[in-house]
Amino acid sequence: KNKFESLRKVSFMTSRMKSLKYLDMSNNLLRHDGADVKCQWAESLSELDLSSNQLADAVFECLPVNIKKLSLQNNQISNIPRGMVKLESLEELNLASNRLADLPECSGFASLQFLNIEMNSILTPSADFFQSCPRVRELQAGHNPFKCSCELQAFIGLERQLGGKLFGWPAAYVCEYPEGLRGTELKDFHLSRLACNTTLLLVTALLLTLVLVAVVAFLCIYLDVPWYVRMTWQWTQTKRRAWHNPAGDQGPVLQFHAFISYSERDSLWVKNELIPNLEKGEGCVQLCQHERNFIPGKSIVENIINCIEKSYKSIFVLSPNFVQSEWCHYELYFAHHKLFSENSNSLILILLEPIPPYLIPARYHKLKALMAKRTYLEWPKERSKRALFWANLRAAISINLP
Repeated sequence: KNKFESLRKVSFMTSRMKSLKYLDMSNNLLRHDGADVKCQWAESLSELDLSSNQLADAVFECLPVNIKKLSLQNNQISNIPRGMVKLESLEELNLASNRLADLPECSGFASLQFLNIEMNSILTPSADFFQSCPRVRELQAGHNPFKCSCELQAFIGLERQLGGKLFGWPAAYVCEYPEGLRGTELKDFHLSRLACNTTLLLVTALLLTLVLVAVVAFLCIYLDVPWYVRMTWQWTQTKRRAWHNPAGDQGPVLQFHAFISYSERDSLWVKNELIPNLEKGEGCVQLCQHERNFIPGKSIVENIINCIEKSYKSIFVLSPNFVQSEWCHYELYFAHHKLFSENSNSLILILLEPIPPYLIPARYHKLKALMAKRTYLEWPKERSKRALFWANLRAAISINLP
C-alpha cells in the first residue's frame, strides 16, 4: 500500500538482498512497459505478491526466475505471452480478477500445482488444460461468465474424470450465457452428442432424409400414388372444362340407368347375358356401354367420366380379368370418386368369378375395401338361380329416368 510505480526499479532494489524470500508489493501503482533493460531480482526470492497493481501482459518478462509462489490478482493481464522467461520452480499462481479469456498453458510453468484464475473473462475454458499441466492438483476457475454451449461440454466432463481438482465445484461454476440458461450450474447443463457434433448431425440428417425418401418412394410405388395423382388431375381438368362450357350446355344429365365396366375378356358374358337380360322385356334398362356410347374425339378418360356422371348406377363385372385391366381400374376410381363426392349409393358389384386375394394388386385397395363393406351379386352357375339374380339386379337399378 505504497506508491511504487516501476516494477523494474523494485526488482533492482531487491537484487542485493541475499536472504530475501518473501516480498509483498500489493496495492501499489506498479507498471511494467516491457523495456529492453532486464529485471534483476534477488535469487533467494520464493514468494512474491503483486496483486492490485496496474500490471499488464508484459509483467511476465519481469519476474524472479526462482519464484515458487506468485500472486498477480486484480491486475490488467489479458494474455500470457509465449516465449516468456520460464518459471521452472513456480508451484502456485494466482491470476484471479484479470482479463484472461482462457486457461493458460503450462509450457513455462513445469512445476505448477495450484492455479487460481477466478473472476476473469473465460467463456469456454480449454478442456486440454490438464494435459498441458499434468502436475496441477487444484484449479480454481469459478465465477467466470461461462457460455453454456457445445464447446463447454468437454470442460464439464473434466470434473467426472479428475475427481475433485476443480475447486469450488459445482456452486462456483454457473452459466452466464445464453440468457435462458443464466444461473444454471454447469453440472446441470447437458447437450446430446448429436447436437454438438456437426458432422454426426449432418450424417444423421442425411441418413434420415434418405430413409424418408426411400419410404415415400416405396409407398408411392406400392400404393401407386403417381397414378392417383394423374387420375385426380384428369378429373379436375374434365370438371374445369365442364365449368367453362357455354351457357346453353347444361352439363351431364342422367341418360342411362347404369354404366357397365368390365374386362374385354369378359365381353362375351356381358353381350350374351347381361345386356340382353336387362335391355329386353318389361322394365327395360338403358345401359351405357363404352363400345356404343363413347363420343369419338374425346379422350378415353373424359368419356369414362362423362358416362359415369350420366348414369344412375355403375355396374362392375368383377373377375380375375377385371383386376388385370388398366381401364377397369380407371372406371372404378372415378365411380368411387362419385360415390364419395355426391354421397350416393351408385355402385353395383357383380362377382362373375371368384377373385383370389393374392391376384388383387396393391393399387386395388379400394376394390378390396368395397368388397369387404358392400354386398355384391354373385353370378350363379346353376340356371335355376339366375332368374332371382336378374330380379335382384333390376331392383338395384330401378329408377325412372327424365
